[in-house]
Amino acid sequence: MEARATARTEGDVLEVALQGSWSLGGATPRWGSVVGDAAPKAVRLRADGVSHWDTSLIVFVGEASHWCADKGIACDLERLPERMRLLGGQFAKSLVTGELNDHSRSLFVEVGLATRNAMSQAREFLGFIGECWLAAKRLVSGQAGFRWNDCLSEMQKCGAMALPIVSLISFLVGITLAYSGAIVLRRFGGDIWVADLIGVAMTREMGAMMAGIVLAGRTGAAYAAEIGSMKSNEEIDALTVLGISPVRFLVLPRVLAVGLMMPLLALYANALGILGGMMVAYVDLGIPPAAYWIEMLTIVDLPDIAVGVIKSIVYGLIVGLSGCLRGLQSENNAAGVGQSATSAVVTGILYIIVADAIFAVLFQAIGL
Repeated sequence: MEARATARTEGDVLEVALQGSWSLGGATPRWGSVVGDAAPKAVRLRADGVSHWDTSLIVFVGEASHWCADKGIACDLERLPERMRLLGGQFAKSLVTGELNDHSRSLFVEVGLATRNAMSQAREFLGFIGECWLAAKRLVSGQAGFRWNDCLSEMQKCGAMALPIVSLISFLVGITLAYSGAIVLRRFGGDIWVADLIGVAMTREMGAMMAGIVLAGRTGAAYAAEIGSMKSNEEIDALTVLGISPVRFLVLPRVLAVGLMMPLLALYANALGILGGMMVAYVDLGIPPAAYWIEMLTIVDLPDIAVGVIKSIVYGLIVGLSGCLRGLQSENNAAGVGQSATSAVVTGILYIIVADAIFAVLFQAIGL
């Protein structure tokens, strides 16, 4: 039997009997054609004669519930199967809360709204940094409620467990820089200067930056997902109810851990990048490792290494703060956790690039 919806009036109640097989592939009635111009004070649905149903019947029940809610009349779904009633109510709720994108706004309105949103996010980010600063001050005074076991565990995760990927990326970056530099230096007979290029580039820029980008994609996303899942499970609310600050209990150990491990990872990345350049210089340019090392030491000194270490500390703090902030901003559902992890990676990499540009101008101004 094909799908049917028969309506009859019993006093002030419109009773709709659903029958037949409801399938998306067949012809199914819609609520508007069934109710017509009727103006009942209540609607009752029953599905005693339904032999098969799928989403098409859910859409019908949802439209009926939405119509009743819009008219302000009672909708009796008690005679429907429980699963049908539940799904129909969820569909009706989506019709009520669904928002359509308004494309009629002018360019100035869109720019203004985007600016206001950016300012709101910047204000929230600065407030979060302020909370972390206050928590750090309480840590120094021994009043932060800080658990060093959590910090040591996070240091292992973002430090020792990140060595394989940092090793691979840094070594390949050193090889790439050496090949790229050799293309130009060969034309001037300065093959040996490839050691200077690799040494300066890795210690001042690429070592810290590549380690920061790797941690942004690995550790920053993990922090956002962990804290976002805790927020979705209402664990953050439980900590707040118990009087425990989420910033001091969750954020501070993670930010401190990645801030402490980033300089070590950056130095390690410098060594691997220099080793990759040394291999290219020996295999492709015929430069002995001893000559490569001596030439590199003539250009690379302690200020160059210090520049990379300073950058790495800032990059580590950026990664930790971005991941934890996006986790705390996550919505209380699975999709929100995924979006927070993605946003943490994008935010971390963006701020790392911005910080690197600021450092370039600053160090040039002070002659470092």
